[in-house]
Amino acid sequence: MKIALVSPYDYPYPGGVTEHVQHLERMFSERGHEVKIIAPSSTEKDQLDENVYKVGGIVPLPASGSIVRITLSPRAYRTVKRILNDEQFDVIHCHEPLMPVLPLVVLRHSKTVNIGTFHAYRESHIGYYYAKPILQRFMRRLHGRICVSAAAFEMVNRYFPGQYRIIPNGIDLEEFGDSVQPLPQFCDGKLNILFLGRMEERKGFRYLLNAFPAVKQQFPEARLIVAGGYSEEDIAPFRRQVAEHKIPDVVFVGRVSAEDKPRYYRTCHVFCAPSTGFESQGIVLLEAMASGKPLVASDIPGYRSVVTHGQNGLLVPPRNEIALAAALTRLLASPELRDELGRCGRQQVQRFSWQRVADEILDYYEEVRHKVQRRKQLLEVLHAR
Repeated sequence: MKIALVSPYDYPYPGGVTEHVQHLERMFSERGHEVKIIAPSSTEKDQLDENVYKVGGIVPLPASGSIVRITLSPRAYRTVKRILNDEQFDVIHCHEPLMPVLPLVVLRHSKTVNIGTFHAYRESHIGYYYAKPILQRFMRRLHGRICVSAAAFEMVNRYFPGQYRIIPNGIDLEEFGDSVQPLPQFCDGKLNILFLGRMEERKGFRYLLNAFPAVKQQFPEARLIVAGGYSEEDIAPFRRQVAEHKIPDVVFVGRVSAEDKPRYYRTCHVFCAPSTGFESQGIVLLEAMASGKPLVASDIPGYRSVVTHGQNGLLVPPRNEIALAAALTRLLASPELRDELGRCGRQQVQRFSWQRVADEILDYYEEVRHKVQRRKQLLEVLHAR
């Protein structure tokens, strides 16, 4: 098949949707399919891979407690029309198909089979609510609809009821396997708690930092490692908090490379995801599980599809520093419980392998293409009469 993967977000700027698209491109190409990526980018065109079509520059906009990096370029209309006319794709797969403006323009011009994947979760969506009459027209152009989790399905189905297939985000299990070595600078006998994420309010880091002194009181050998795509400006208030309250053993390491990320998971004793909401699944949870690490995570809809309390991790109420500290100390106090939860997580994460996810999506493509072809044949017969 000739497949287009469309993302509304800055490519290849790090993010869940971008990584999802990158993995699908690799999996599909390995299976002999021709794959093109259509996305906006802040990267110069000659620095992108040959199979990437850059459509527009980037405008950062606040949305759902985060910053989305999308294009609003008026040139997208003509550029997309030319790309689709030249390529003649068998399947166009739009990720976040209702996000302005690129996926909408692609759906407007597409004359082939259109698939949409909905990644996001939030308790309500003001854009869907007010723009529903307009967006409904684009939803009708989707021949197949995928959601990455039950939480994502519940959100989009509330505004646009219909048939959806739940196919989760995937993970490269080998990348986080037993061959990964821990980072020697953190293998000094301390108990490592890892946070990996951006310093956005919805990621809940401040609740973890507020809980850490209580953990430290019971376990003086505890250490909090803070990694992720954040700037010095982002962490300045947290650095001040650490200094003013004299909180020891908080290590801000910043952005880590793709090569080092699995090593940080391997180094930690507990992985903590204290997000307050707006998470549809949580890739970091899958990565920690694949690394055999126990989880402490917020009890929010998107995380419940991954974490089973008492089996592969502990769920705590969001924004509850006391509960967060209690769960962390419980795991730090019991190597046996940590090992048990880690083993269970590694077993459960097998169903999220990218190989399995990619095959499931390709099977869905064929299923939808077959339905579209049958519908077309039926219409031809009816018109012939």
